[in-house]
Amino acid sequence: MNRTLKTIVSIAAAIVFLLFVWYFSNIVFYILIAAVISVIGRPMVEFFDKLRIRKFQLPHAVSSLLALILMLVIFSALIGLFVPLIAQQARVISAIDTGKLAAAFSQPLAFIEGWMHQLSILQAGQSIEDALLQQIQSVVSVATFANVFNNLVSFTGSFFMGVFSVLFISFFFLKDERLLIDSFLLLIPEKHNQAAIHILQQSKHLLTRYFLGLCMELGAMVTLLTLGLTIFGIENALLIGFLGGLMNVIPYLGPLIGAVIGVLIGITGSLASGVYSSILPLALTILGMFAGANLVDNILLQPVIYSNSVKAHPIEIFLVIIIAGSLFGITGMILAVPAYTVLRIIMREFFSEMRIVRKLTERM
Repeated sequence: MNRTLKTIVSIAAAIVFLLFVWYFSNIVFYILIAAVISVIGRPMVEFFDKLRIRKFQLPHAVSSLLALILMLVIFSALIGLFVPLIAQQARVISAIDTGKLAAAFSQPLAFIEGWMHQLSILQAGQSIEDALLQQIQSVVSVATFANVFNNLVSFTGSFFMGVFSVLFISFFFLKDERLLIDSFLLLIPEKHNQAAIHILQQSKHLLTRYFLGLCMELGAMVTLLTLGLTIFGIENALLIGFLGGLMNVIPYLGPLIGAVIGVLIGITGSLASGVYSSILPLALTILGMFAGANLVDNILLQPVIYSNSVKAHPIEIFLVIIIAGSLFGITGMILAVPAYTVLRIIMREFFSEMRIVRKLTERM
């Protein structure tokens, strides 16, 4: 009876904790990002700590600050590498002759319009332009612009507050390596401290493997897409490859989003030059390249990362990602695998007598 009551209380406490994490998900997200940054920046801090100029040695706080600044510089350099490409793409889009574009696609639009009239999608005498204009007028209003402005202001404030919070927390995580561990242990009864330390060690080991594998996957996808598109003579191959690889971080939906963005970037050059006959072959080439790269990813890369690195069955990973996506959207899909990995480690440590837990953690 005592054992059953203890299990019920433990499960109830876990549910309360998960509800707390869900309610304060933004803060938890900042802490997780800061923790990842601290793990990445730890070797830099140790390097600066070892630097000596005669008898002068950098204070540990200064080493932590320099490591954080160095990571910001590297990140800014990567962003700066692609800003000119994006600006060039904007100039290309502005150079598109809309009149010629409309004339070139007048026949296909007329065919689509006739087909839509036959299916009663459009009313008699109504054109596609009229239908689109009517929809835009019904959506766009003064209230809409007010909402967009308010949302933009809110997003800007939240973004800068989030960036400041992450940098602030990251600095102290870099400065004090045990801060995160000690903070976590404060939430655990002393008799479970040893188990909690074991959980942290296992989580760090598996998550390090996962994030390293994820970085390798991202780099491989960027390389595959960029090289393939360059071989086929696609303009802005590096930009398309980078965005496609970056979107691949989002499970399942990411490759589709990346392919759509890649096609849009690829065809803008043809639209600006007035060569409309090459749009379809160009779009098919880009889609084919994305399909080939993602086939390699699904067969070779993802099984290693999502299965071997976190030691879980692919069906488990698929279901966890789908459930997390339904509950928390794209952010949930990105964080699903790391969160599930930590949850399995906790369950194995405290609920190993349960059959379902033994089954879920038998590969760990």
